Amino acid sequence: MERFWKNKWFVGLVYLLLVLASLYMLLQIKPIMFSVFTFIKAILTPFFIAVIISYILNPVVNILNQRKVPRTIAVLLIYSVFLSSLTVIIMNMTPMFVSQIAELNEHMPQMAMRAQSIVDGFNQNKLLPDSVRNGFNHSLTKLENSISMAISNYMNQIGNTINMLFIAFIVPFVAFYILKDFQIIEKTALAIVPKEHRKKTIKLLIDIDTALGNYIRGQLLVCLIIGVLAYLGYWLIGMQYALLLASVVAVFNIIPYLGPFFGAAPAIIMASTVSLKMLLFVALVNLAVQILEGNVISPQVVGRTLHMHPLFIIFALLVGGEVAGIVGLILAVPFFAVMKVIIQHVFLHYVHKPTT
Repeated sequence: MERFWKNKWFVGLVYLLLVLASLYMLLQIKPIMFSVFTFIKAILTPFFIAVIISYILNPVVNILNQRKVPRTIAVLLIYSVFLSSLTVIIMNMTPMFVSQIAELNEHMPQMAMRAQSIVDGFNQNKLLPDSVRNGFNHSLTKLENSISMAISNYMNQIGNTINMLFIAFIVPFVAFYILKDFQIIEKTALAIVPKEHRKKTIKLLIDIDTALGNYIRGQLLVCLIIGVLAYLGYWLIGMQYALLLASVVAVFNIIPYLGPFFGAAPAIIMASTVSLKMLLFVALVNLAVQILEGNVISPQVVGRTLHMHPLFIIFALLVGGEVAGIVGLILAVPFFAVMKVIIQHVFLHYVHKPTT
């Protein structure tokens, strides 16, 4: 009878039933949990962002600290370099960025009329079936309504804008204190763990850092490189608003697999209102940039640190997008990478634990 209770398959089945029962109970109290989650999210958002920033910058602080620079001075030095660089970039890029946005806003009605004339040409020449034309026109109308509604909602949600500005103001201070006392926080967290589990906990944290740290830092560098390459490509082919469109490519590239399609969409749509030749050039630029990213840049910068199958990454993206939209798409892969490491350690400790 004792062997039956110690059987790993029986123990696994019990754990599975407990998890399913917990999920069922959570579904029953979903409205309460949603309210609690909204409240907690509002409070913890600045701390969560600050933790990510601290995690990215901590290796630099450690390098300076090893060279006899106090952590407080090291953090202030990093902040000074970052703010100085950001000021130089803003002073040089903002006029170009603002002029491109103003020019885009000025020419937007002309582009809309050109796009409409293209659609009308398809309609008059009967190049598309009636059902396709009706669906296309309906989609355009729906898109216009969605954009106007989104702008209206944004203008009405002044409170959310103020809250975002407050978060942006408080995050650097929270990140400063986390970076300054990073080692103290680590020691305090480990002190809570029982002594017999500390070595395994440290091993778990090291594995998480190996799987996650290089990915996050490398992915940010890849996005920067992709943005520069896209800007150079758009500039070479004479595409208007090159800086603005390349920025979109860089930002969306942080989403694995799906990001390049989202990032290239605005440039392709805009190029389609210029000429077929420009449309082909823009498509070729994005194709060339993504080939370089997939075969040269990402393997060299990020490497295969996650050891996750592409199908599993796609599954993670589907789950993340369903749960939290764009933010979920961005955080899905690193979150699942952390969960993978934790599950591996749990199985190693409990399921494959040698019997005495």
